[in-house]
Order: sequence, then C-alpha cells, then structure tokens
Amino acid sequence: MPYNNNQAPLLTGVMLWIPLFLIVSLFFMWGVANNLNDILITQFKKAFVLSDLQSGLVQSAFYFGYFVFAIPAALAMKRFGYKAAVIVGLLLYGAGALLFYPAGQAHEYAFFLAALFVIASGLAFLETSANPLIVAMGDANTAERRLNFAQSFNSLGTIAGVLIGREFILSGVEHSPEELAALSSAQQTAFYTAEVQAVQGPYLVIAAVVIGWALLVAWVKFPAVAKEHDDTEQGLRRGDFCSLLQRRYYRSAVIAQFFYVGAQVCIWSFMIRYGQEAMPGTGEKALAVYLSFSLVAFMVGRFVATWLMGYIAPARLMFIYALINVGLCALAMFCANHTGLVMLAATSFFMSLMFPTIFALGIKGLGREAKAGSSLLVMAIIGGAVLTALMGWVSDLTSIHSAVIVPLVSFVVIARFALISEQHYRLQSTSK
Repeated sequence: MPYNNNQAPLLTGVMLWIPLFLIVSLFFMWGVANNLNDILITQFKKAFVLSDLQSGLVQSAFYFGYFVFAIPAALAMKRFGYKAAVIVGLLLYGAGALLFYPAGQAHEYAFFLAALFVIASGLAFLETSANPLIVAMGDANTAERRLNFAQSFNSLGTIAGVLIGREFILSGVEHSPEELAALSSAQQTAFYTAEVQAVQGPYLVIAAVVIGWALLVAWVKFPAVAKEHDDTEQGLRRGDFCSLLQRRYYRSAVIAQFFYVGAQVCIWSFMIRYGQEAMPGTGEKALAVYLSFSLVAFMVGRFVATWLMGYIAPARLMFIYALINVGLCALAMFCANHTGLVMLAATSFFMSLMFPTIFALGIKGLGREAKAGSSLLVMAIIGGAVLTALMGWVSDLTSIHSAVIVPLVSFVVIARFALISEQHYRLQSTSK
C-alpha cells in the first residue's frame, strides 16, 4: 500500500478516485461563481439602473467576503481538518445561492450583495482547503500533476460561468432611455422585475448542485489525511504576521497580489460595459462573447506560461507580460473602438501566470511562516473589491475607456515587483 510523506496509508483505486473527483470538481464550481459576477454587473446595472460605481459593488461585496474569511477558513481547516472545511464551504456557497430567490422577490440590490458575500465566504473555505487537500490525497511524487489537473477545471468553470450567464440571465432586451420613457409605469415595472428575477433560476440550480455536492463529500470515505486535525504544530500567531509585514520584499508581494487581483477583476467585470461604449448598438449577448474569448485566452496562457518558464525565469517572464499588458491597456484607453476591446480582451492571456507566480515568489523560503504568508496573500484578494469600485467611480467621472487607467497602473506595480523579485533572488543566490 502506498504512503504519503507522513507515512499514513493512502486510499487507492476507486476509493481514491471518487473523493479526488469530488474535490477536483470544486475548482470548476468556484470558477463558475467568480465569473458569473461579470454577467451580474451588466444585468444589475440594467435592472436597477445603476452607475458604474454602484454596479461594481458586486465585486466589492464578493471579494470582501474572501478578505474577511481567509484567516478563519485557515484556522477552521487546522482545527477540524480539510474535509470539514470543504463541507462548510459548500454549505455556505449553497446558502448564498439560495438567497438569490428572496433577493429577487424583494427586488433589493443590497440583498443581492449580501447573498454574494455569503457565497464568497464559502469559496474562501473551499479555496483555502481544496488546494492543499489535492496535494495530500495521493502519492507525493505525483502531487504537482494532480494540482495542475485540478487547476485546469477552474479555467473551465470561469468559461462556463460566462456562458451560463449569457444564455440564462442576459435577456438581450436593452431599452434606450427614450424607449424606457415611452413605456407606461406598469410596463417599466414589469421589465425591471423580469430582469431582476432572471438571476433566480440559475442560482437555484447552482444551490441544488452545491448542497448535493456537500452531502456527497460528507458521505464518501476520504483518505485519513483529509480528516486529520493539526494538533502538533502551533497555530497561526499574530507575531508571524507582524514579522512578515516588516519584510520589504514580502510586503511588495502582498501589494502586487492586491493590484493583480484588482486588475483582473476590473477588466473582466467591465469588459461588456467597455464594449457598449466602444461599439454602440452591439448587444450585451454579443459582447459577452468577447469575455468568453478572453477567458479562453487566459486558460491557454496558463499552459504557454508553464512551458516558457522552462526557458525564462518566472520573475522575468512576469515582468515582460506585465509590460505587454501596460501597452495593451494604453491602446484600450486611446482606441475606444473594436480594436480597443480586442486589446482589453488580450490582456487575459498575459495575466494568466501572475497570481500563482506572485504567490509562489512571495512565500518562497518562508519556512514555518509560510502558512501566515499564504493567508495574507489570499487576503490580498480584497484588491478585487477596492479597485473595481475605483474603476467604476473613475468611469462615472469620465468614461469607461478612460477608467482603464486603473488596471494599467496595476500592471506597472506588478512589473515593479517582478524586478524587485529578480533582484532579491539574485542577491540571495550570490550570497550563498
């Protein structure tokens, strides 16, 4: 019987593949939730007649949930084990999706934001536990292959989320202000009600699937490592966080991750909105296709970057990619037309390596402080909440193509971190 690094016997055959399948599927599920938000921004802007700043609060509520629950999820995983954390995460995800039904009946935007916060709290538990669990469930010699396989399902989930939203949420009915003014009060109410309640069906289906998955995870026998309590090591301590934040290089990594997540969420959240300004008269469903292509480019970019890293140092490759995205964002700012939309979509290819590369470079060599370091880098996801709202505010003051300055500056920050990282590890290697 094979063993893992802790010399605990591993499940093999069907007994291993069933729980492995259940956990790998989680990567797909949170990919769906993340990118359905991009559709919700367009839908809620129309259904509630929101400004760009107000519609951007979809991502603010969502990523604030990640920020609040990142450390509690890590502590729960440590206290109760991986499997328990996964079940809690799925139940919270399902509960948040169920809340979309009363939110639609109440026709309250704030209610929807609260539901998204609950969904994100569940995803914080899932993302904190699923990655290390995939590594732990099986032979240590094939851990990297398992994790790469699981991550590929996340990319498929992001694409599926946009397609679900495009087909089952976006109606394609887009009235101009003049057309809306010509409708009677009853007709306007019926239109807005139908647009708000369009989100209920897809989220009720998601809730049923996710809660069912939680029951399956609870019922299926997992390897012993999935239920182990970590009682032998010290927990996360306040001193660990203080020590890390005193290190200039690590602070740079957290800041870079904050700006990366912000840039990614800004671009994907406002791509349809950018297209509406750049290509007047083009329908929301047609513009959602550009977002889908962007996500496909993101998935392909991950594989290409992995291959290129065999020839180019990760920090240097990230520096090159960040500079390319600075140029693409500049073109999107000054070419507010079809070309600008294509340039904005193309940034996804070059964004694909940034989150894992910043994460890996940030925690490299931290030793026992790696758990605290990982938690802070996950908390940097709050950039998706802050910068998306900022981009919406800039758009309201100027225009959506001018607001692309927000992700442009973000990529400048990432390029700077890449240079700092290359210099940091060069100095370390020469000092040995």
